[in-house]
Amino acid sequence: MKLDIPYLIANLTLEEKAGLCSGADFWHTKAVERLGLPAIMVSDGPHGLRKQDDQGDHVGINDSIKAVCFPAGSAMASSYDRDLISRVGSLLGEEARAEGVHTLLGPAINIKRSPLCGRNFEYLSEDPYLAGELSASYVAAVQAANVGVSVKHYAANNQEFRRMSVDTLVDERTLREIYLKAFETTVRKSKPWTIMCAYNKINGTYCCENKWLLTDTLRDEWGFDGIVMTDWGAMNERVDALKAGLDLEMPSSNGLNDKKIVAAVEAGELPLEVLDRAVQDLLVWFERGLAEEPAIASFDKEAHHEASRKAAAQCAVLLKNEGDLLPLDKNSKIAFIGPFAGAPRFQGGGSSHINCFKITSALDACSQENIEVTYSAGISDDGITADDELLKAAIEQAKSAEVAVVFAGLPDSFESEGYDRSHMDMPQAQNQLISAIAAVQPNIVVVLHKGSPVAMPWLNEVSAVLDMYLGGQAVGAATVDILFGEANPSGKLAETYPLRLEDTPCYLQFPGDGKSVTYGEGVFVGYRWYDSRKMEVLYPFGYGLSYTSFSISELKLTTDTLEEGGSVEVSVNVTNTGKRPGAEVVQFYIAPPAKLTKIRPVHELKGFEKVYLEVGETKTVKIKLDVDSFSYWSSEQGKWFAAPGVYTIEVGNSSRDITCSTAIELKTPAAPFRYSASTTFGDLMDAGMNDIIDQLKQGMASTLGGGENPSEGASEGVVNSQMMQEMMAGMPIHALASFTSIPEDSFNGLINMLKQRSAE
Repeated sequence: MKLDIPYLIANLTLEEKAGLCSGADFWHTKAVERLGLPAIMVSDGPHGLRKQDDQGDHVGINDSIKAVCFPAGSAMASSYDRDLISRVGSLLGEEARAEGVHTLLGPAINIKRSPLCGRNFEYLSEDPYLAGELSASYVAAVQAANVGVSVKHYAANNQEFRRMSVDTLVDERTLREIYLKAFETTVRKSKPWTIMCAYNKINGTYCCENKWLLTDTLRDEWGFDGIVMTDWGAMNERVDALKAGLDLEMPSSNGLNDKKIVAAVEAGELPLEVLDRAVQDLLVWFERGLAEEPAIASFDKEAHHEASRKAAAQCAVLLKNEGDLLPLDKNSKIAFIGPFAGAPRFQGGGSSHINCFKITSALDACSQENIEVTYSAGISDDGITADDELLKAAIEQAKSAEVAVVFAGLPDSFESEGYDRSHMDMPQAQNQLISAIAAVQPNIVVVLHKGSPVAMPWLNEVSAVLDMYLGGQAVGAATVDILFGEANPSGKLAETYPLRLEDTPCYLQFPGDGKSVTYGEGVFVGYRWYDSRKMEVLYPFGYGLSYTSFSISELKLTTDTLEEGGSVEVSVNVTNTGKRPGAEVVQFYIAPPAKLTKIRPVHELKGFEKVYLEVGETKTVKIKLDVDSFSYWSSEQGKWFAAPGVYTIEVGNSSRDITCSTAIELKTPAAPFRYSASTTFGDLMDAGMNDIIDQLKQGMASTLGGGENPSEGASEGVVNSQMMQEMMAGMPIHALASFTSIPEDSFNGLINMLKQRSAE
């Protein structure tokens, strides 16, 4: 359906234009029947379609249509597989088309700042590069089906506590490098139809009213050409939001804010052209999803269920496999223990909650495939409450088995949209169950179902740990595939598992005092924090085992120097050195020069590829890096900046397992010199101001002890040469007047020379 947008803008009344800027109800925009403009429908859908027909809500209270639940974002990110993410996006696009949904609300790509965030189960990663690459793949695939997406939640929405009002206090560098980068990557690579603004404030301004966020950065800098909508209920002052670049308020405000827009235009407080810009963007968005393409009447739910099963298997992370206990022999005597074996936790609570047409548990899958296992719950069905009789039965069953598989994790009540966790513990009854089984059965496997890291006090008591995250409605079948070797685990952690909550970067500041939260850790989020501090962790970022083994070798660069505008191709050989086919995720990190004036993480992920290999097979993995890959956000320059120097390219299969590395020199321009009242002698050294340095040294010589070097002749017993050099390096230029014999006119001349050379 083609819309005559100029005609519509010319003929819509002021009231109709204002009305288009808010929803008609929870899931629909307003129609203008007299002009032939239909309403469109949006639906929650990061990992499954949550279309609601009658009663609507945004937090999963009311049932939606029967649909397919794919693995949640926390699981999908662990695949490190752009192709897999694309396949799932294509299937979701197909489902949305079949159900008449114009735009899916997702993906959710906020950074995992703390493991306690209640919504981490649907967020992708602690790393903005990984989150951005996977998000871009998902968005491109969904929109290829002529279904829009709304990338959320823009921005710095990293907690549920007071999420609708909390003020996020964060510096621009941290915003740019960590919390905005995944959105920037998605916008630049995949051009999403919409962006959803977050509830919270950033540095005192609500996201919905933040012109720097919505217009200056998103539109003018990144080139975003879609609409910005609110999260549901994330509107503050409607007219201010419209001026800032907020197009659509969702859901309906029952006409209240529409009237405010009309009144502001009539009073001259809101220029009509600002409203018309928003209306034009909205009409373009409507038209994108109304293109005349063959409708999809239905989709094959069973085929999508099977796709969800395969996806879940590729997302699973094998954390431990002592003695190669896994995969299991189907002919062994095996006991399944724990209520999640029969009723798995496979999705999170809240707005992404899917009404699944079918759920396959591990017990179901074993039955369907004629694998004999015994079963005992061990604890109450709620996964929380201990039960002595059930525990005794589970212990007896474990004793008589050759292997015990305990299904454990976080119940629904432990993590959900709307509130954060207060600790990293699983229910105590589950921890006690695992330890009790381990005491009588040496061959014990723990299968975890959860959306976030958990403490594992029993880790040294068990032989194997398989982390399925929240793997979607077919997670039970995928688990069985991995347990018995039909699938080889290839997932890698997209977040660090800390030893203790107290070790986390934002421990002292999360979630703030209710009014504000300070991001005092800056850019040191996740592995950037743990690796830079050389802290012991439970499991590092990028970690994951396989049933086979791999070697990564022969790291090569197409050039060992890089200039502005250039690029380098990085290649390594990957070989399957084990006895089973499998997949390895090759991870490329960049480490900055050892000595930089700007503090940076010890290394950062800048490339990854998942490669599938037969036994003995070798493949060459290649990525391309440009100068931007080496850059950081320079607040002083107001732009991305790659400092010259020798960097290290590291390659491995986790942030803590780097198997090969090599150096590359960036021959980029140095940062421009800027003189200020606090410029130091050391700053002059770094800027290569040798002529001025020589004059200052000569003037200081007689005052501080003679000789061309002012440190010469100083008493080593009181002021040694090292001390003098350090004092000079940190001394501001204005203070040098007290330690130099340079005439006043000459000294002022040097200062004027510095000001002239300054880029400011």
